[in-house]
Amino acid sequence: MIRTSRGHGVDEEQACASHSLFIPAPLGDPGDRNVRISSSVTSGSRQVDGLTRTWVTQLVTTASSTNTENVLKCVGVTFTEKWNTDNVLVTEVSAQDFMKGVKVSLDTSFKPQTGDKSLKAKTEFRNQTVSVNCDLDFKAGAPVVNAAAVLGYNGWLAGYSTKFDSQKSKITGNNFALGYAAGDLVFHTSVDNGQEFGGSIYHKVNPNFETAVNLAWSAGNNDTRFGIGCKYNLDHDTAVRAKVNNASQIGLSYSQKLREGVTISLSTLIDGKNFNEGGHKVGFSLELEA
Repeated sequence: MIRTSRGHGVDEEQACASHSLFIPAPLGDPGDRNVRISSSVTSGSRQVDGLTRTWVTQLVTTASSTNTENVLKCVGVTFTEKWNTDNVLVTEVSAQDFMKGVKVSLDTSFKPQTGDKSLKAKTEFRNQTVSVNCDLDFKAGAPVVNAAAVLGYNGWLAGYSTKFDSQKSKITGNNFALGYAAGDLVFHTSVDNGQEFGGSIYHKVNPNFETAVNLAWSAGNNDTRFGIGCKYNLDHDTAVRAKVNNASQIGLSYSQKLREGVTISLSTLIDGKNFNEGGHKVGFSLELEA
């Protein structure tokens, strides 16, 4: 995904891995808007002889995870340990600042109940105009190589990503994307594996009104998809959103910030083609941040 950040140079991860530009989504799928409670709490932090240790506990609905982060600032090394309610143990060791813009890390995961193990080696280099990364995934034995690069210049962003399966000795992914951001206008185009073509335009008309249009076409089945959405801020704490696509699906939502850290949303998705047959969706969400 190419992410644009005004005034901050290139700030991308896994360029072209998807064909969407990071712009405010006009509306999510009401089918996913169940009651959701999420929180992130820093349990503690202390520093001893240059080592900073932080405990973070996260809770999302019935799932939770605990993170422990140890930072050795004198050498720029970070040790992160994670454990969640799926009983997955994750350990990450990363090093940066030993060379300007360079970061290397090693990720491992282990599921005690099944014995599944994974190992990923990651490298990354970035500065104000370019971002390059390469990952090696050893989960399947023979490594799968994921590489991506993004170049930014005067608001333009061009990115390319590829995936190579060493076990099959073949390239399994080729993605390209081009984007431009100027003030309140952003556009993005992409090509995935020579089969999926997409484009989108986002425009912030004024501080309270935003709109976006996206178009996609699949070469394999000659399928064309089109959608338009908008967002309007009624005030600082209230927003309404609407979207419609070429499948005659109409989405509406209303969100209200009750207080700092507490937001409720109501949404609906109407199937215009089968209006009398039902199958419409209604959703409600509650978001708590601490």
